[in-house]
This record gives sequence, C-alpha cells and structure tokens, in this order.
Amino acid sequence: MSTLHSGENLFIILFHFYRTEIDVLVFQRGMARTILLRMRLSAASMQPTRLSTLLRLVVFVLVVVVVIKLASQPRQMVPGVKMNQANTHGFWNKNPGKEEEPPKQDKSIVGEGAQEAKGPVESLAKAEKLPPPPQVVLPQDPNAPPLKVVHLDLKGAAPKLKYLEQIFPLFSSLGATGVLLEYEDMFPYKGELQVLRSPYAYSVEDIKTILNLAKLSKLQVIPLVQAFGHLEFVLKHEQYTALREVGDFPNSLNPHAPGSQALIQAMVTQVLEQHPDAPWLHIGADEVFGLGESQDSKNWLHSHSGDMGKMYLDHVVAVARFIVEWRPGIRLLMWDDMMRQISADVLKESGLQSLASPVMWFYAPNLNLKNIDQLISKYQEVGFKDIWFASAFKGASDINQVVTPLDRHLNNHLSWLKVINSMANYPSISFRGIILTGWQRYDHFSVLCELLPVGIPSLAVCLKTLQHGAFSDKAQMEVQHLLGCSINIEKGICDGSGAFSGSEVYNMILQLNKDLQKQTEELMKHYHVRGSFTYYHRKYNFANPRSLGFFTQKLQKLLATWESFLENFRTQMEAIFFPDTIEEWMDENVNQHMDQLRKMADDANRIEKLKGRPKSQ
Repeated sequence: MSTLHSGENLFIILFHFYRTEIDVLVFQRGMARTILLRMRLSAASMQPTRLSTLLRLVVFVLVVVVVIKLASQPRQMVPGVKMNQANTHGFWNKNPGKEEEPPKQDKSIVGEGAQEAKGPVESLAKAEKLPPPPQVVLPQDPNAPPLKVVHLDLKGAAPKLKYLEQIFPLFSSLGATGVLLEYEDMFPYKGELQVLRSPYAYSVEDIKTILNLAKLSKLQVIPLVQAFGHLEFVLKHEQYTALREVGDFPNSLNPHAPGSQALIQAMVTQVLEQHPDAPWLHIGADEVFGLGESQDSKNWLHSHSGDMGKMYLDHVVAVARFIVEWRPGIRLLMWDDMMRQISADVLKESGLQSLASPVMWFYAPNLNLKNIDQLISKYQEVGFKDIWFASAFKGASDINQVVTPLDRHLNNHLSWLKVINSMANYPSISFRGIILTGWQRYDHFSVLCELLPVGIPSLAVCLKTLQHGAFSDKAQMEVQHLLGCSINIEKGICDGSGAFSGSEVYNMILQLNKDLQKQTEELMKHYHVRGSFTYYHRKYNFANPRSLGFFTQKLQKLLATWESFLENFRTQMEAIFFPDTIEEWMDENVNQHMDQLRKMADDANRIEKLKGRPKSQ
C-alpha cells in the first residue's frame, strides 16, 4: 500500500473516531483581521478520491500558514528608513499666542512598558468596576439661545469658594449664561485617582457649593475632563508614566496602552457623578503633542497606511461612546484643532458627528475668516449638527503675561462677531454657544499668566461686546456701572478704584507691574551704586561710607514702601487664592526685585559700619 493510501486510511480512521471539525486560525501580528478556515469533515461520507484531494488542500493550507507566520515576524526598525505615516510634528496647527513645543527627542515609550504596567495602571487595565450609570435622559432645548460661557482654568491660581460666590453674580450681570470648569488637579478624585489631587483641591462638598452658586446666578455648569492631550497632571505621576505617548514627556496619552481607556473612563465617571445635572461635558482632546511617536502608535500606523487622523478619532470616539452610553442624553464638546487636518470623509466615517460637537478656537485679534469659513463648511459636510466657538478674554497673549491687553481681546471678539453673524450661510449646522477662555497656564508645568481678577475688566468688555454687537457707548457705560471704573482701551486699563470683587488685587498688580521693577532698575543705575557699590565691592566689604550715603536713604525708603505695600497685597491675595498660588506669583513677579533691594540694604548697612576698612579676605 502506498504512503498516500496509508495516510488516507489513517485519516479516515481518525475522522471516523472523532467525527469532529478542524478549525485553523491564522493570526497575523499587528493586523486587525483573522482568517478563519473551517473544514467540517464527515468520515462516513468521505470517498477516497475526495479525501486525497482534501489531504492535498490541507497540506497546501499548512504551507500557507507557515509562509504567513514567517512574513508576519516583527520588522526591525532601520534608522533613516521612513515609514508610511503622517508627519506627526505637522499634524496640528500652531497655537496662536502660545510657545512652540520644544523639539522631540527621538525616544518613545518602550512598547514593553505599556504592556507591563504596574500598580494603578494594572488595576485600571483590568477594567475596575465602574459605578452604574444614572438612568436619566437630560432634556435639551434645540431652540435655546446660544450660550455665553466663561472658562475657569483651575490648573493654576484656582479661586477660593468665597471668591466664586462673589464673582458668579458679576458673570451673570455681564451677560454670561454658563461656566466651563476645567478642574484638572482641583477635582476631588478618589480611590486610585486620589494621587491626582492638588493639596488644595476642592472637596466633594465644595463642588456641591460651586454648583449651587452657579445655579443661583443662572449659570449652566459644563465640566471639562481632558481625554487625550494635556494630561500632564496625570502622567507626571510614576504610577501612570507607562501610559505616556512619549516616554520622556507627560503631555499626551498613549491610546493603545492597556489601561488608557479605563483611566479616562474612571476620571469621567467620577466627575459626572458630582455633576448629575450637567447637560454638557467637554472632553478636551486638543494639542495631542507627540501623537504617533510611541512604538505602539508606530506599529498601528504601519498597519493602517499612516492614517494619523483615524488613530486620533478611534480613541476619541471610544471615549465619547462610553460617556453617552453611561450618561444618556449628555452632549459632548471637544476642541477642534486636531480635527482641522483630518479629511471630511475620515471624520464622517468615524461617526464622531453623532457623539460630539466641535469647539472651534482662535484667539488672535484678527481672525482668518476664509479659513474659518472652510472649517465650518467641512464640519457641516461631515454632519455635525452643532458648533461652538471659543474666544479668549485672558491668557492667550503671552505665556507669562501679567496684565491683560484689552485691545487684543476686544478685537478677537469683534472678529468672532463677524463669524457669528455669518451663520445663516450654514443652514445644516447650528451655532450653540461661545466659550470665552481664560487660560491660567499654557500647560500644567508652565508659569501663571494673568490672574482672574486682572482679567475681569477684559471679560466685561468682551461679554458686553458680544451682547451689543460692538463695544458701543452703551456697552462702555454698562461696564463702568458694573465694575466701578472706566475702561481705557488705549491704555489697556480700567481707570478708577473699581467696585468689583478683586479690584484691589487688580489695581495693586497694575502698580507692581508698572513700578517695582522700574524703580529697582533706576536705583541700580544710580551713579554711586554703579561706581562704589558693585558686586565686587560688596563681596569684599570694601566701600567708602561717604559714597554709600548718597543712595542708602533712598534705598531704605524704597524698601520700606514696598514692604508695607506687599503686606497689604498678601492680605488681599489670601482672600482669593490658596497659599501655593501666592507663593508662585510672588516668586515669579515680586521676589526677584525685592530680594535685590533687601540684599542691597543689608550689604550697605554692614559695610557702612566698617567705616572704610581694607578689603576682607
């Protein structure tokens, strides 16, 4: 009997014994597809000829499996060889008014790191049981007038509750109808997420108080939870570094890492639990710096024709679907910058248009109306039903800005009015609101920019401009009545003592910004300071007391004046801000000048007592 016939007989016996089915699964690594070859064979009905043919087919399939397995082994990344993927550095538009991101090192999060997550990440990856969703469908009024929402960026200089109690009624009087609360580390996260909390984070009771204060002032509250980029406050912690898109930088989430979705879901559910009546949730999703740089993302892009837009949308859509299923009826908002370079077809295919509304943000004084028209038209084509806009009343002119430039922000809102007035040209998409952003930091690690009390005059100008269609005489009179000071656009200040909450801090910061550095530098330019009290003289205690007498009295008077001023300033700041904010603002804007004056006074006093002695050794 030939080998073939022996094999046929053996094959028949085996199949007759087991009467089973053979399933051959072939998985190709990195590919999202499975080839399933199912062969149902019945030994009772098999003929030798058919079985011979079948054996040949089985051998052929096994050979194919081996070939595919060899072809699917991991490819070595060869330096200098360009993969077929989008330019990750050029994917997002530059942020107007913000510092460019530093060049990236050629390092990405190690793929193994994402798969060997420890601690909280490991727990999140196991999909810790989330609280059951509330069984409510939030009512929405499609005919409601567009909202005017004031953005409170709480990742820096978060106000105390007492100040919010004073300032919310002013927001309402100025024409605001909502507040966007970007909590970041000021939210009272619990459980494994408790590590995210600032030492001065609001408590659960504080959140309830804030919501009640907003309700009393008829302000809709929209919480914001970052879902992709700007997660520095999370990814800076050791237990979450495995979720970074770029190993060295804490900016953005690796969308492929085990635990990434679970992390966002846990954050969102905790925030929404404390906002049971919120009709909107903002999920951020802007400026996902470094997207595409992790090995996980490179592998994904290699398997998906380098489609960066699809990779971004896959993550955002997964987050959005979870939220709308967990909280039926809620509407999602997200910044639009990452969508701008994604084609309408890719956006439409993702299904995002049925889950969220884009918030188009531009902060420049003069907007590119043609570009904005193209974007609105694209979002309308995609099928978005609603669109929001975002202007800026502070925090968008320079990374360490101290005093808000009124003219810049007024012009920004005048430009947005042109866009708002053109919305009749887009019949299939509705303008739902404008968010007046008030950035406090450009990111979690950057310096504070204008404090909220300093931005109040600008906010008043911007809100009244939106209400009246221009900063008319009537608008100016209303601002003066509500703030107790007269707006001077050219000077960029509110003239007068002011009657609004925080006006003392506003006026004192104006004075500090105008005079402290200037007066310190003027003293340093004094003839006898330059000639007889240099760093060298002070180092060796070597100076003529007669020469010191020409400026020491002025120095002591200047120092005493500012010390008294700052004592009052700290008292005013303590009524609004927590200690960490006061320390940071003083270090950045005051202490370098005051320390210089104090050191000069100490050195002058010490050297004067020596009465002109030889140099110390």
